[in-house]
Amino acid sequence: QVQLVESGGGLVQAGGSLRLSCGASGRTASNYPMGWFRQAPGKEREFVAAIRWSGGSTFYADSVKGRFTISNDNAENTVYLHMNSLKPEDTAVYYCVGDLEGDYRTPEAWKYWGPGSQVTVSS
Repeated sequence: QVQLVESGGGLVQAGGSLRLSCGASGRTASNYPMGWFRQAPGKEREFVAAIRWSGGSTFYADSVKGRFTISNDNAENTVYLHMNSLKPEDTAVYYCVGDLEGDYRTPEAWKYWGPGSQVTVSS
């Protein structure tokens, strides 16, 4: 079993930056991909970014490409989402996900989910 816990969310002005962290406990995170989804009020969960621990390949949604960066720290068993140039439309609950079977862009393909962290961007 794997437990994921996000931290680092909060309130920021448009144009600002935040860093989300996701700590993984249980099975070693270096054995599976990890990523981030988000869900805004009244909308479906959408893919944000993903990383393959081995090799470090990264994937991004078009809406965040060039502004967000996903990275990991093998020693700390932690994955990060660095968010720059934040926009009000980035406001959402951000979920850390782990262990992928299928298309990384679909929520159903991810096995483990954190409880979520609220990010609010004011205009």
